[in-house]
Amino acid sequence: MPRDYLKKATLTAATGASDVHETVQTILREIEEGGDAAALSYAKKFDRYDGKIVLGQEDIEAATAQVPDRLKRDIQFSHDNVRRFAEAQLGSLKDIEVEILPGLTAGQKSIPVDAAGCYIPGGRYSHIASAIMTVTTAKVAGCRHIVACSPPRPDVGIAPAIVYAAHLCGADTILAMGGVQGVAAMTFGLFGLPKANILVGPGNQFVAEAKRILFGRVGIDMVAGPTDSLILADASADAEVVAADLVGQAEHGYNSPVWLVTDNRPLAERVLARVPELIADLPEVNRDNATAAWRDYAEVIVCSDREEMAATSDEYAPEHLTVQATDLDWWLGRLSCYGSLFLGEETTVAFGDKASGPNHVLPTSGAASYTGGLSVHKYMKVVTWQRATRDGAKPVAEATARISRLEGMEGHARTADIRLKKYFPGEAFDLTGGA
Repeated sequence: MPRDYLKKATLTAATGASDVHETVQTILREIEEGGDAAALSYAKKFDRYDGKIVLGQEDIEAATAQVPDRLKRDIQFSHDNVRRFAEAQLGSLKDIEVEILPGLTAGQKSIPVDAAGCYIPGGRYSHIASAIMTVTTAKVAGCRHIVACSPPRPDVGIAPAIVYAAHLCGADTILAMGGVQGVAAMTFGLFGLPKANILVGPGNQFVAEAKRILFGRVGIDMVAGPTDSLILADASADAEVVAADLVGQAEHGYNSPVWLVTDNRPLAERVLARVPELIADLPEVNRDNATAAWRDYAEVIVCSDREEMAATSDEYAPEHLTVQATDLDWWLGRLSCYGSLFLGEETTVAFGDKASGPNHVLPTSGAASYTGGLSVHKYMKVVTWQRATRDGAKPVAEATARISRLEGMEGHARTADIRLKKYFPGEAFDLTGGA
């Protein structure tokens, strides 16, 4: 049977998108031209902050003293898990060397970028976990300088727990600056910082647009849209747990899509009835976001069987994908488009967001169809090399000369010709590129 939408979204992420490009472009241009002074001016305007921008050791110690011991232990627990997973990822990157043909050897090696800029949101919520996810992976990758940048609160500065987490995880510099001006400061090397080679971390639409504009001058983890989550559930799933997980993700923002895909209509109907009740029980700021997200962006889809459920999920390519169904190994083998996969009721997106180990900076808006999330690999340049003996170079030079001439690239051909003439004087070669 065709998919049956018990609830259909009335809006998409693109529907409510604002055109922020010109605003961000202007800010970036003015900061690049005006340097530190321009960035400070924007910080005063948007962050409403004119305190210390680059934190010193005494500032870090003062912030650390404000963090309760239990929270410190939780941050350490999360950091340890993320570090262990990142170290395992690093171990999967192997330098290789292979003899392509006798006398011609080629290889691959992985080199970390020199300077990483990690943006850590700190507006409505203090994203402690984002500090852990971005800084830890950069440190494990081997980046020589890591900047943690987070918006300060007026007359207060960066949330102490973010400062503590960033320092614990290995940030070399902590920058009290948010928004486009923070991204610009890392990119352009303001306030004595090295210019970032890569920018990572989530942010609002202005931060996302700044990264989009700057991509090419610097690397980025991805262009992020609103966070999204999809749950695949069958008759074995607990409707209460499914509903709670949907609400937990809807609270991210008014435009954060959540989707339930199931082959069991009674389960879908129970979830549809329960979600509004759970939303109503949230604190007001969370409730407003979740209400709008559920009303405008959420979908509940009934499919004929698990294969159709999997195909639907792959089509949506969600950032977060949860499976609450039997035969988890089947789902692990079948599903192919997601940012991060959560198999079974015993794990949930919030675990991945905060403490379980795999990174929570993930592709949104369907980008999981072609890319994964932030990892040690994002901070690495996988480069290649080659060397040859003169005999090994001979057949390569002959083929290169002929292909180059067929392409009309005579200069390329002659770089092969000169080597053949030097290494094999007196030998005749057909390098014309003809039949």
